[in-house]
Amino acid sequence: MKLKRTAIAIIVGLFIYLSLYSWNLRSGQLDRLADYTGLEIVKWSLWPGEWVLDRSVGFWDRYIYLVGLKEQNDQLSSQNNLMRLEIMTLREKAEEAERFQELLKFSPEEGWYVDGARVIAHRMGPSAALDSIILSKGAISGVVADTPVLTPLGVVGRVVQPGLSSSKALLITDLNSRISVRGQLHRSTGLLVGSGESETLNVKYMKLNAPVSEGEILVTSGLAGLYPPGLPIAKVVSVERSDISLFLKVEAVPLVDMENTEEVLLLHRNVADNSTSPEGN
Repeated sequence: MKLKRTAIAIIVGLFIYLSLYSWNLRSGQLDRLADYTGLEIVKWSLWPGEWVLDRSVGFWDRYIYLVGLKEQNDQLSSQNNLMRLEIMTLREKAEEAERFQELLKFSPEEGWYVDGARVIAHRMGPSAALDSIILSKGAISGVVADTPVLTPLGVVGRVVQPGLSSSKALLITDLNSRISVRGQLHRSTGLLVGSGESETLNVKYMKLNAPVSEGEILVTSGLAGLYPPGLPIAKVVSVERSDISLFLKVEAVPLVDMENTEEVLLLHRNVADNSTSPEGN
C-alpha cells in the first residue's frame, strides 16, 4: 500500500513537471519568475551586510567629523583665550597711557622740571622700618637724595636713598616725614608730620589764633627749599583749640592714595638752581 502511494506521487510529480516544462517552453514565464525571485533572494541576502556597512561607514564618518570638530573647537578656544589676554594687555596699556597723560599735564614751578617713574614696590610688611616705595629711576636718571616725589593730585614724599637704577622714597605718612606747609585759603603756616601708615597727619606749630578750617587744602610753603611752594599735599579734617597749649591741634589726610599709586613724578631742579639749600626733612 505504501509503495503504491509513493509510485502515484512520483507519477503525479513527473506529470506536473513535464506540464510546467512544456508550458515554460512556450511562454517563458517560469524563467522570468526565476529571474525575479532570484534577484529578490540576492537582495535580501545582501541587505544585512549592506546595512552593517552603511552603519559602520556612517559611524566612522561621524567619528572623524566629531574628532575634527573637537580639534577645531580646541583651536578656536585657544585663539579666544589668546585674544582675551591680548585685550586685557591692551586695556592695561591704555589705562597706563591715560595715567601718564595725566602726569604730563603737571606744570612745575619755574626752575624745576619733572620726570616720570613707576612704583615697583611698596614697604614690605607691617614691621618695615619706613613708610616707603621703590621707584624705577635712580642716579643714572638724575635722581638724588631729597628729590620730591608727587602726582598731579599732590605730594607723595621724597627720595631718601637713590640707587643706580632705582631709588627708595619716604612717604609723607612716615613718622620721620616733616614738611613745611600753609593753608591754601587762609595762608596759616605749620609743620606737617607723618603719624604712620593709615593714620592721619598732624599739623604742628600752627598758632592758636591762626585761621584754618576743616576741608582746607594744605600746600607746601617752600620756606626751606626742598619743595617748591604751592604743591597740594593734604586736606584738613579736624581743628581743635586747647586752653593749655599755644598751638592748634590740626589733623589732615594725604591727597594721594599711597597704596594704589602706580606712577609718580620726580621733581628735579634745573642745574642753574642747584645752589638753593634743601630742607632738612
